[in-house]
Amino acid sequence: MLATRDTVLATYARADVTFVEGDGAWLTAADGTRYLDFAAGIAVVGLGHRHPEPLAAAHAQLDRLWHVSNLYWTEPMTRLADLLSDRFGGARAFFCNSGAEAVEAAIKHARKATGRPGVVALEGSFHGRTLGALSATGQPAKRAAFEPLVPGVGFARLNDTASLEAAVGPDTALILVEPVQGEGGVHAAAPGFLAAAAELAAEHGALLCFDEVQTGVGRTGSFFAFEQLGVRPHLVTLAKGLANGLPIGALLVSDHAPAGLAPGDHASTFGGNPVVTAAACAVVGAVDDELLANVRARSAQLAAALPVRGAGLLLGAETVGPASEAVAACLDADLLVTSAGPTTLRLSPPLTVTAEEVAQAISILQEVLP
Repeated sequence: MLATRDTVLATYARADVTFVEGDGAWLTAADGTRYLDFAAGIAVVGLGHRHPEPLAAAHAQLDRLWHVSNLYWTEPMTRLADLLSDRFGGARAFFCNSGAEAVEAAIKHARKATGRPGVVALEGSFHGRTLGALSATGQPAKRAAFEPLVPGVGFARLNDTASLEAAVGPDTALILVEPVQGEGGVHAAAPGFLAAAAELAAEHGALLCFDEVQTGVGRTGSFFAFEQLGVRPHLVTLAKGLANGLPIGALLVSDHAPAGLAPGDHASTFGGNPVVTAAACAVVGAVDDELLANVRARSAQLAAALPVRGAGLLLGAETVGPASEAVAACLDADLLVTSAGPTTLRLSPPLTVTAEEVAQAISILQEVLP
């Protein structure tokens, strides 16, 4: 039976290309064309396609145990929680399947811990498409078709401390911030703004959550972006790069954060799946000093040649015309990139990308960008 595209619900505007194989920073299409992948599944395949370490870990776990209920313990799940706690400096983990689910868990934890309903997020932010995460997403075009959404969410402006001060109040349970707004145009939060957010959380008894779904797991040149910013949040959400392409999300709750979720409050049937968490353990181990140094070096290489903003290997560049046209032009030149807004090209290659591969991408991008 030949596969058709008519049976797939049209929730994505997909490019007319079907990929059948990946290796490192390269993807091969069904017609044999090889593409340099500067999308990486939108900052997901951080170690590159078919990286041997998570590949071997997942294969070995498949031969042992695929799934049990979260009513029981598994070795890969507890090992991953330990590894993430060590990286964070003391935290407990809730595992789920996506970034949106991790944000939902953060909202529920903050509400339970504080007894308050309010969430303050930022204009231009993106936290997911489930109802609670969408309610905290500061992009009206993504929200409008699904209103009314969850009440109690207010929005401040990125890097505008006065705006944040006006939004946070006695009903605020959670202040939710992306260190770099990925979908919102690749705009970085200033360290001073994040410090103000931490001070406001302390003043009002709210929890501060960094959504590191795109920036975490080495993407900005440190395991967590917050390590470079001088602020340690109460909560961190992770997903995307954590298992190098297998579905996972995580909420990390600092050991110093107030207690919130308890047994029966929240759950995820497939969260902490043994195969996925085994792969994620291998990913965490692979994000070492050498890899992080490569992220910083390749970021500097791109910034020296192109007018980009962002951090590490989560970079954005403005386009003269619609970003969609630039994405299509890159595709025609066998380079995969994505957009992050109407006029922003987003570059998020694997963290393992080489200097030669970056140089090849630069030569194409210099033809596409002004």
